[in-house]
Amino acid sequence: MEKMAATTPARSNAEGTPKAPPPSFHPSLWGDFFLTYQPPTAPKHACMREKADVSTEEVRKIVKSTNELPKMLDLIITLQRLGLDIYYENEINELLHIIYNSDIRGEDLYFVSLRFYLLRKNGYDISADVFLGFKDDEGNFGVNDTKSILSLYDAAYLRTHGEKVLDEAIKFTTSHLEGVLQQLSPPPNGVYLALEAPLFRRARIVEMRNYIPIYEKDPTKNESILEFAKLNFNLLQLLYCEELNNITLWWKELHDESKLGFSRDRIVEMYFWMNGACYEPQYSHSRIILTKMTAFMTILDDIFDTYGTTEESMQLAEAINRWDESATELLPSYIKSFYLYLLKTFRSFEDELGAGKRHHVLYLKEALTRLVRAYTKELKWRDENYVPKTLDEHLEVSARSSGGFTLTSASLFAGVGDIVSNDTFEWVLSYPQLFKSFDMFVRFSNDIVSSQREQTGDHYVSTIQCYMEEHGATIHDAREKIKELVENSWKDMVRYCVEPTKQQPLAVPRTVVNFARTVNNMYKHGDAFTSSHDIKGMITLLYVEPVC
Repeated sequence: MEKMAATTPARSNAEGTPKAPPPSFHPSLWGDFFLTYQPPTAPKHACMREKADVSTEEVRKIVKSTNELPKMLDLIITLQRLGLDIYYENEINELLHIIYNSDIRGEDLYFVSLRFYLLRKNGYDISADVFLGFKDDEGNFGVNDTKSILSLYDAAYLRTHGEKVLDEAIKFTTSHLEGVLQQLSPPPNGVYLALEAPLFRRARIVEMRNYIPIYEKDPTKNESILEFAKLNFNLLQLLYCEELNNITLWWKELHDESKLGFSRDRIVEMYFWMNGACYEPQYSHSRIILTKMTAFMTILDDIFDTYGTTEESMQLAEAINRWDESATELLPSYIKSFYLYLLKTFRSFEDELGAGKRHHVLYLKEALTRLVRAYTKELKWRDENYVPKTLDEHLEVSARSSGGFTLTSASLFAGVGDIVSNDTFEWVLSYPQLFKSFDMFVRFSNDIVSSQREQTGDHYVSTIQCYMEEHGATIHDAREKIKELVENSWKDMVRYCVEPTKQQPLAVPRTVVNFARTVNNMYKHGDAFTSSHDIKGMITLLYVEPVC
């Protein structure tokens, strides 16, 4: 998944055993920790479950009894940020329908912005013109209270192409919030988090964990909602730790049976990544499948990038194209066991998915096969010392090799979004623009944080370097251009949420956006997968420490 930022590949020795280069990844931070760990709340599981069932209905009464428009807006955003909205989808959809058919243009900017955010986020095609009335004769936004500016800031990031008023709103609100951050210590709740990432771009599970203590300090908080939020998170944490136990055990078995010794030991981080994309309790099997898929992608990436010769990598590509045990005759000895374990794991996916979805494994295989094809194209570039002449040519291969399409499509095939339509799956495999935009987003996001590392040693050219060569630009100007293209990718993804194709469910673009949020989270300050110290604290909060 860092295909265009690799060091010169090492070659295997005469016995067909990979000769490892100097290590470039720090040792695992977690080791076997989650093989035996249980949160301290584990003995209280049954009691917490009973209390949560009661709290669910208490909060449902609150949702059903809320009939004032401003209170509806505040309630929905609170439930979403606390991760409780998944229990009240029908009730919230009814409230959103009421909100959509209500006119609050005469209200203050806070509520107009919140209404816009919630409606557009949930697939309503609402016009950005609602913000024009808040601009003065000189074109500036006539507002200076931080609460309204935060609300406008979050709303503006649900922009699509050509929405000038939202582009201007982002510039205005960012400047104001940066000023607040410098002038006030500590800054008001939410300002720092907003500048780290606007609300729409935050991974749901991370936002849930961060928002519970913020909501607890809110003088207007509802105690029933707060209690349910804590119970819900602690119950989810128990489920996640159970899944991590399963995943860690599988990871150890993979290494024991395949005898690999060189792949990056980041299984907890892989799970964290997939958990961010689908945190809902009903997607347990999906998270497990996706984490295993990510592990295989990482190992394949290591073989193609670093540990295999061209011949060995091409042999592995052919074996994966065949998906059959007889293909082991093609492989060097050190890859055979890994390949057999790959086949074994994909057979186990059939049991994970169950009888009604067993055939989805064919789609999972196709997703991984396509990724390997992209790897082989890059391998050809490497061997021919070929440098793409344009950024577009670069992306024809490097976007596909980012792994973005592989994971998002695999998540749908593995049951995320509860999609079972073969027509939808075939549409996904046609590689529509939504998935192309996401692939480019992943590639650009990775290259922005890895460009400094790429300047040392032999490496493939990144999108940043390719843009520099094509346009004679400085590295600073190239990085700024790539950041602009990241924003364009977000606009594309939002557009598909607001204007989904009539033939496909809204769950498809929503799933893509959920993965984009996790990418944003992992690459916020650097490559948190390579340097996982950056996310150790958040992993601890999510899986080790309960909410008190």
